[in-house]
Amino acid sequence: MSDEAPWLDDAEMEAWLAVIGLVMRLPAALDDQLRREAGLSHFEYGVLASLERAEDRTMRMSDLAYLCNGSLSRLSHVARRLEEAGLIERFQCPTDGRSTLAKLTEPGLHRLVEAAPGHVRLVRELVFDELDEGEVAEFGALARRLVDRIKT
Repeated sequence: MSDEAPWLDDAEMEAWLAVIGLVMRLPAALDDQLRREAGLSHFEYGVLASLERAEDRTMRMSDLAYLCNGSLSRLSHVARRLEEAGLIERFQCPTDGRSTLAKLTEPGLHRLVEAAPGHVRLVRELVFDELDEGEVAEFGALARRLVDRIKT
């Protein structure tokens, strides 16, 4: 064993394998459900949901990419598809000509509202139905701590 990279002990390895299973299977299950029932990818749903929560349902593309944990390039491709479908619109920022804004349209909001019940039902089934109230709070706190360490 190297001092530079100490091996995980048995308990850590068991926990790590569980985390790997979660981060691999949960997004795939959410993506499958959304594609099947709403014709949206999980990433597209995240874009629409993030815009819905933004002031005036509008956000800078760079901020949206960060919030959705995607590159600006990936978001641009997805935004083009969403714009072609009439779910969002993109336009130059009036106060900063170098920035592009994305806005959720009424049809986009309607699509999000239609997709949300099935998505929420699956999130409850796969995650929250398995946890009691205290575990939900602990799970959230642990996830936030780990995300904060990863943020770049």
